[in-house]
Amino acid sequence: MKNTIFTLCLLSIVFTSCKKEVNPFLISKTNIGLLTDSTQVKDMEAIYANDSVVKRIDGDEFTGSINDIKIYDKTGKQLLILSPNQALDSTATITTIQVVDPRYKTAKGLNTTSTFGDIKNHYTISSIQNTLRNVVVFVDDINGFFTIDKMELPSELRMDVNKKIEAIQIPDTAKIKHFMIGWN
Repeated sequence: MKNTIFTLCLLSIVFTSCKKEVNPFLISKTNIGLLTDSTQVKDMEAIYANDSVVKRIDGDEFTGSINDIKIYDKTGKQLLILSPNQALDSTATITTIQVVDPRYKTAKGLNTTSTFGDIKNHYTISSIQNTLRNVVVFVDDINGFFTIDKMELPSELRMDVNKKIEAIQIPDTAKIKHFMIGWN
C-alpha cells in the first residue's frame, strides 16, 4: 500500500512539473500566447482576465460589419486588435489579428519594430502585393502579413500600383507599418 501511494505521489509530481508554461507574447502559426486560431469571442474575457477587452459595436446585426476587439494591458497600453469572422456572434472565431505591442514576437524574434531585412533573413516570403500606398509582404510560415509604407521604397516604385515589386527591390531598412496574423 505504501508503494502504491508513493508511486502515485511521484507520478503526480512528475506530471505537474512537466507542465509547460505558455509564453503570453509568443507568436506562432496557430496561436498568439493563449489565443489560438479556434478561440471564440466568448473566451476573450477569460484569456485576457488581467487585461482590458474592448468590444466596439458599430451598428447592429443587420449591417454585416465586423466589429474589432481591442486588447489593452493593465496600464492602458494597446496590445492587439482582433477581428472576428462574424459580427455580434459570441461563437465567432478570430480571423485577423493586428499585433500592436512589440513584446509580441515570433520564435525568431520578429515583432512590430522589425524591418523588412528581419523578415527576409528569418522567413521565406510567400508573396508581395503592391497596393496604392503600401506593399504587403506575406509569410505563410507564421500566417503573417506585413504592410510597409511605399515611402520606404525607392521613388520609382511608389506610384505604379501595377508594377510587380520583388523582395530585392525593398530596402532591408524598410520599417514594418503593420504586423498582421491571418487565420482562416
